[in-house]
Parts: sequence; C-alpha cells; structure tokens
Amino acid sequence: MGISVIKPGLLSTVQDLGRWGFQRYGVPVSGAMDRLALRLGNIILGNDEADAAIECTWTGPSLRFDREQLIAITGTNLFPKLNGEEIAMWKPIYVPKDGVLSFGKAEDNGCRAYICFYGGLDVPLVLGSRATYMNGKMGGVNGQALVKGNQISFLKSLQSGQSVFNWSMDCSLYPNLASRRIRIMAGPHTDRLEGESLSDLFSQTFEISNASDRMGYRLNSKALALRDKRELLSSGVTYGTIQLPADGQPIILMADHGTTGGYPIIGHVASVDLPLLAQLKPGEQIRFEEISMQQAQHLLLEQEQEINRLKQGVKLKYES
Repeated sequence: MGISVIKPGLLSTVQDLGRWGFQRYGVPVSGAMDRLALRLGNIILGNDEADAAIECTWTGPSLRFDREQLIAITGTNLFPKLNGEEIAMWKPIYVPKDGVLSFGKAEDNGCRAYICFYGGLDVPLVLGSRATYMNGKMGGVNGQALVKGNQISFLKSLQSGQSVFNWSMDCSLYPNLASRRIRIMAGPHTDRLEGESLSDLFSQTFEISNASDRMGYRLNSKALALRDKRELLSSGVTYGTIQLPADGQPIILMADHGTTGGYPIIGHVASVDLPLLAQLKPGEQIRFEEISMQQAQHLLLEQEQEINRLKQGVKLKYES
C-alpha cells in the first residue's frame, strides 16, 4: 500500500500538472493551483515534474505511512510534523513505516501546501492525468477530496540508500507570499473599459471575495465600467484570464476554470505570478501592475532557466 488518511484536512486533493489536450471537448485542465510548488517538490525528490501529489488547502491532512517513503513538502508553511515532531519543508524527508504525517493550519501568508512522494501517487489515469476535478467527479480518489479511510498506493518503492539527505532547496525560485502585486497583460477587450475604469484597473485595490474557489477568484472593488457593451461570442480562456461580468466586478479564472467564456477579457495574469495568486486567501487584497507580453515571456524564461539549473543540481545529488 502507501498512505492511509486518518484526517482529510479542510480540502486535500490529489493533483498533478493537469489534463491537457481535451479543452476542445469542454474538459478543464485542472491540476495544481500552485503548479510551481508542485513542480519544485517533485524535482526535490528526483521525480517527473508532473507526478501526482496531495494539494492541501488551509489545513493539511493526517496520513499514516504503511511503508517507508521519501516526501517533500512545498508551498506555504502549514507546519508539518512527523510523529509529532516538526519537520522542514523544501527538502527530502524520510518517513519510516507506520510514520504519521500531520499539519497545522495556514497563518499569515499563503494557504496551499503540497506533499510530494518519491515516484508519485498511484491513482487511476483519466484522460492522461491523475488530477482531481471535483465538479466533474474526475480523477484523483473517486473524483473528490480525500476523506477519512482513503488508501493510496505509491508508484515506486523506496530504494536502499535513499533514506538520508542533508540538503534543502534554495527557495529563491519561489515567490514572496507576502507580496500582493499581481502583474498582468492587457486582454483583447481592455480597450473597451471607460477611461476612469482603465485607470482604476491599475490604481485601485481589489479584495478577493469569499465566493472564490478553484474555478475562479471573484474580486470586490469599485465597479469597472465598459464604454462598449456589445455582446461577445464565447472564446477560449485560460488560467489567469481576467473577465469582467455585467456587475463590473472582475473574475480571475483559476485551475478548474471552464474552457470558454463570453464575458469581456480585460487582462491576463502573467504566468510567473500564478503561484502567488494561487496562495492568496479570501479577504486579502491585491493590486494589478501592467506589463507587456514580451516582459512576461522574459520573466517566465528566466524562471524556467533557474528550474533547469535546479534539476541538474538535484540530479547530481541523487547520482552521487
């Protein structure tokens, strides 16, 4: 076996990097909200970046390990403990057979942590992914959040000589979760905003509504107005698309977003800031900063270069 769920936590789901290639059939990509945290956790363990892990929200689960394993915990600090003793994040951790992993709850910054396991978790592949899409009851464990009594197998057994690691990852790759600045690019309908609303988009503060979830973050602010209110044909959307419905309160589409939408698109969150956005909680406030497509691409390229250097360094550690 692998792990047994003693307590599920508030919202714990099996996630990977998503279900790609099926949006034309109306199937959302889904996957981890904070894809960077999941990727880094898998890299720390020498896994494929897309291996399935557990995404924890606000409070983590309690898990009993039915066999020894290596894990890495990334994302925000939910104060993990192994057999009642605090353990470090951002490094490989050896868990013995019958070990119990438990967590506290999110405090100041961030709300999602990721438990990655050596070799990943063995849940069924659905359309090429193990990611949980709860609205469609697809993937993960029975298409839903973890519940008490769930048992999940590991895809790989721990090999001899892999139980002791005395290094941790430099977290400079990961965003500062205290930041509330989200960089965005103009969308195809940004120019439909009235002059004052266009200024407000980049000058006012937006609060994340309690109605926010994995599908989208609804924002509360001074309402934005369109000067051109013609109806639009539905068009493709993606993670980070910023829509403006009739009430003037923007919606940022998140990991479980639908595949098309008919609301005006007034911006797109730069990919490098999606991890920060994914860690924000209802009630927190953000501000938008406009950048160009070229700037966003440059920032993403720099990040990917750093990730590749990390992968090479980790590979050497596992080979030594």
